[in-house]
Amino acid sequence: MKQKYDAVIVGSGLGGLVTATILAKEGKKVCVLEKNNQYGGNLQIFVRDKSIFDTGVHYVGGLDEGQNLHQYFSYLGIMDELELQRLDDDKFDVITFDGDDTEYKHAQGYDNFIASLSEQFPDDIPAIVAYCDKLREVCASFPLYNVNSSKDYDFDVLGLKIVDFLDSITDNELLKSVLAGSNSLYAGDLNTPLYVHALAINSYIESSYRCKNGGGQIAKLLIKQIRAHGGELYKYQDVKRFNFEDKKIVSVTTKNGDVIKGDLFVSNVDPKVTMRMLGEKGGQGMRKSYLKRIEDIESVVSSFSIYIVFKPNTFKYMNYNYYHFKDPKQIWDVENYTDEDWPRGYMLSMGTRKKQGEWGENMIGMTYMKYDDVKQWKDTFNTVKEKGERGDSYEKFKAEKTELFIKEIEKKFPDIRTCIESIHTSTPLSWRDYIACNEGAMYGYKKDADHTMKTFISPKTKVKNLFLTGQCLNMHGILGVTIAAILTSTAIVGREQLLKSIHDSLGITK
Repeated sequence: MKQKYDAVIVGSGLGGLVTATILAKEGKKVCVLEKNNQYGGNLQIFVRDKSIFDTGVHYVGGLDEGQNLHQYFSYLGIMDELELQRLDDDKFDVITFDGDDTEYKHAQGYDNFIASLSEQFPDDIPAIVAYCDKLREVCASFPLYNVNSSKDYDFDVLGLKIVDFLDSITDNELLKSVLAGSNSLYAGDLNTPLYVHALAINSYIESSYRCKNGGGQIAKLLIKQIRAHGGELYKYQDVKRFNFEDKKIVSVTTKNGDVIKGDLFVSNVDPKVTMRMLGEKGGQGMRKSYLKRIEDIESVVSSFSIYIVFKPNTFKYMNYNYYHFKDPKQIWDVENYTDEDWPRGYMLSMGTRKKQGEWGENMIGMTYMKYDDVKQWKDTFNTVKEKGERGDSYEKFKAEKTELFIKEIEKKFPDIRTCIESIHTSTPLSWRDYIACNEGAMYGYKKDADHTMKTFISPKTKVKNLFLTGQCLNMHGILGVTIAAILTSTAIVGREQLLKSIHDSLGITK
């Protein structure tokens, strides 16, 4: 390592890698520190029985030419090298319910989306059109969502709840549940703002893709760009402390004793965890009210996931994602399960290979799980690097939950058990240990339409050379975190300078 860097990035999740890429492109000497044996955070992939699984990138939207993520990835220099599988145009998502054999389809392209649902809900076409119009209207009101430098936030849209909006356009409860059927993409509940739904869903309607052989390629391509612009990255560097002089950070200390100096620091770690890393001196640089606000923000629910490896040529590949609920009336209440009715809903997504054929190789199943369900093992820690034993009780817990999950899936796929070669699992503790997110939260912090500004976190902090990035700031997901990283970068290099660089690289004239 160098003696000192212009910018030290703590954490190599998407937010950290995008921020590092931008700062390196802007001429700064950048260093990225990652605690694990693999870069990428939720972009990480892993292999079980020779089958590649994604950690968090199940599908990506907005990647058609001219669309928002396509433009940002083009600016970052990775778009042309991505290997992608476009999902089915007539159904990138399918929504189903217990006791109903109908597959309700979300189709790509707004015209196609409207036409498809209109066939299934012929009496509700005006509501479907109104829904699509509102999504586009809300998305247009957010700066940077459409690579637009001229707009500021339209705060009027922040306080509207998705449930209230759906109530305003239709009395058809089934249609409401179908329109909101992919809400596990953002862990939606009754207080979720409409803008969270709109920003999460719009880009998938515009276009939906899977990454062939996993989303890890996004991390690899960003790392390639960072290094091409003189940046450095180091694994096995678990940052434990920020070191201060005169209320300014001068270095970080890692678990193995390395001290890395810098002029400025960017934390891609959950802000709750970051604040704890600042220590007493760091706390003196922050207002107590700010520290308390961060600590009091509610994290979203975590998940229990199963990773199924199929026997060869037994389970047909599904080029779409599958969302299922036991009861359409519980669509906003899935995380409030009991021991008796868990899981109330789930999402299934299949991995895709470079030469994807008729048969699927693997499948990921995800359902909500509260951190409290695994709290009895909270003092254990387990990653590839640090093997901690949680004991037979934990293994028994996972086996019992896996069996319950498979039984639910069998209701829609009766023969799936005969196709299974092996099953692997993750719990909220896996998310906590590998991703360093508070209590294993999937998507950072809950957004609440009744308290719109409470969970908006600025990339700037009261420590003048400490900045934040990642999924907890504004929005999660590939697009949301990319935009968050751009916002962080504008706070460092200047808004006008960075947006000019983006526009110039894309040939956008103002």
